[in-house]
Amino acid sequence: MAKTTYVDWDLVHNFIIDALEGYGVPREDGKIYADVLTDADHKGIESHGMNRLKPIYIDRIVAGIQEPVTKIDILKETDATAVLDANNGMGMVAAHKAMEMAIEKARKVGIAMVAVKNSTHYGTAGYWTDMAAKQGLVGMSGTNARPSIAPTFGVQNKLGTNPLTVSAPTGEDFPFMFDAATSTIQRGKIEYWDRIGQDTPSGMVVGHDGKPKTDSAQILKDLVAGKAALAPLGGIGEEFAGYKGYGFATIVELFSAGFSGADYLDQLSGVAEDGSKRPILLGHWFIVIDPEKFMGLDVFEKQAGGIVKELRESTKAPGEDRIYTAGEKEWLIWLDRKEKGFPMNEALQKEVIGLRDELKLDYKFPFED
Repeated sequence: MAKTTYVDWDLVHNFIIDALEGYGVPREDGKIYADVLTDADHKGIESHGMNRLKPIYIDRIVAGIQEPVTKIDILKETDATAVLDANNGMGMVAAHKAMEMAIEKARKVGIAMVAVKNSTHYGTAGYWTDMAAKQGLVGMSGTNARPSIAPTFGVQNKLGTNPLTVSAPTGEDFPFMFDAATSTIQRGKIEYWDRIGQDTPSGMVVGHDGKPKTDSAQILKDLVAGKAALAPLGGIGEEFAGYKGYGFATIVELFSAGFSGADYLDQLSGVAEDGSKRPILLGHWFIVIDPEKFMGLDVFEKQAGGIVKELRESTKAPGEDRIYTAGEKEWLIWLDRKEKGFPMNEALQKEVIGLRDELKLDYKFPFED
């Protein structure tokens, strides 16, 4: 098999749906997963794309620590807020429901927030905030996660990578979309590097001895065992303002657990007292703001568009060709991959073939020629 082969987007999309259905996920829910995963790969975010189909979503279903059928209960609701219980179901299904509710409520009252508890990994946070931006709204979201980040001056993994995400319409072909972990690197990127046999750059992960770790496979084991931790955004200690990343991660944790009553910190380890796997019950939150309830969408897009354009046109550093604003690089990759298709690496090719053969699905891929 070739190291990397471009595969038709529709083929990949349909395969994800069929594979998930083979493990008990309802077809309509599988479509949500296919949309989110292929959107990530379309934008070059391989750490949260199809690479995670088996090791995160399918393997957890097989292990019995995540329910393939998602039962969502509304625990509390007002005109502007809601709290949902995902009952350890599929996180993207719960996120889709929550963001749809937040959008509908924001249209009516201006600002709305929906919180979710007992959920699971919900993919790229930017997908959910973009749902709002595509409808002329401002979207914000965050989620807690398995302990990965050490607090400033600490070495124990306590906080998750806890993304803090905002999307806003700018009147351009793509929205402003800032989606970033509150650590120097997210676990998904290390998982991706492990899959392709690449080391993690020095300085992003710290061991209990206070020294940086670079072996991607060993880092993943040490993170689970509590022998390593990610540095917060800014780095270890205070020299490069790591306390800011620590603070941002804590804010996301407060919102994720506080508004929904979800588990937090060590409760999200995924490991029971006897060492067995257990559900990782996450908390998410979604905020939507309707510019029409302020000065109007036209004014918001004019101002937001003006800001991002002026930033791009500002003086460049010597040797630099371009200044980007958040979401622009993803849009350019999306344009490049629109016709090329999905770049499937060799490791993922083998995984896809394994799933296809196990489920006896009728698929033929170009890398098999």
